[in-house]
This record gives sequence, C-alpha cells and structure tokens, in this order.
Amino acid sequence: MAEIARLSGCSDWIDLEFVERQRTPPQLMKLGIRLHLAGLSLSDTVRELERFGVQRSRKAVHDWVQKADLQPADDASPNHVALDETVIRVNDEQYWLYAAVDPVTNRFLHIRLFPTYTTVLTETFLRELREKHDVSDAVFLVDGARHLQTALHRAGLRFRYERHGNRNSIERVLREVKRRTSSFSNTFSHADPDTAETWLQSFAVWHNSIN
Repeated sequence: MAEIARLSGCSDWIDLEFVERQRTPPQLMKLGIRLHLAGLSLSDTVRELERFGVQRSRKAVHDWVQKADLQPADDASPNHVALDETVIRVNDEQYWLYAAVDPVTNRFLHIRLFPTYTTVLTETFLRELREKHDVSDAVFLVDGARHLQTALHRAGLRFRYERHGNRNSIERVLREVKRRTSSFSNTFSHADPDTAETWLQSFAVWHNSIN
C-alpha cells in the first residue's frame, strides 16, 4: 500500500459514491483515475494497475473517470479571472472549450465544451460561472475576442484587454489541455461531446489538485 500512496498522492478529491459493486479496491480505482488524468493512456494505466494484481479493461478505467463526474470546486472569490476558449476536436469535428482560470492559483474555476462560439454561449458560460463563484467584483482578463467582451459588458462585469501578464496563466493551462487531448490517442475519437466534456472537467479537477 505504501507504493500506491507514492504513485497516487492525495486522492481525496475523487468521490467513489458511484461504485455499485466493489470489484476493485477503492485506492486502486482512485489510482487509475489519477494516473489517467495525469497523463497515462488507458492502456498504460491498465498496465500500471496490473502491477498490483488488478486486471481491468481500458473501458473499465474510462468508465471510472466518466462515472466519478468530477467538477471543479465552487465558492472561489478571485480578484481576477482569465477567460478564454480553444478548439478541441471530437470525432474530427471542432468544438470550443471555454475556460475560466484564477491567474493567482492557476486553478480552473469553470470549464465547458460548446459546439461553436457565440456571444449567447459566452453569456451562458458566464451565468454558470457566477452561480458557482463570487466573481461580481473580479476583473476579467480577455484577449481581443469580441464575443467575450460583449458578453461581459452585457453581464455588467468588469474586464480588461490583456495579451500577457496574468492572462498568460490561462494560455499555459489551455496548452496543457491541448497537449493531453492530442496525446495517447486521446483525441476523443469514437466519443460523443458529453463524454469529451466530462473528461475535460475531470482533467480540470486533477489539475486543480496539484496547484
């Protein structure tokens, strides 16, 4: 068990209430979820679990991540929020990943996947963000995207155009998301958008756990 702790670190952020039949020790389930989100492919995660005498399929590990339904924690009160979106490919189609990050902690505040980018969808994202966190007095850091600025203006939220400085945090975070989604054949082929979004939200929780 000491080696499990060394590999997995703190896994308190993983809730296993979804488990109906406990075929796998909880510590190893958490280890599998954590290792996959940290960078191992499903195949490599399965091989790692086999070191502890547990044989599970790639689909089993995939299902653990999906059913855990991990979401970034609520109730933050950041002074600044870096806001941006990037393209994610799902089954060779483009989707837009919206993300809000606290530039001080580099933690995700909210993350969603949309089929396109519009001012209306940005307003939806901001409404959800405001339901989760106290951002009424925060200054949003944005690039020159008009749909971001227009939605913030309509919501009565303060924003500042910023290409560098604190806004670099979200660009670094999104680069890491792009790296993970393009590695280990994890480009969301043969996956629906909801499955991709669940994985991305789970990745955000893992990312927050190490920052």
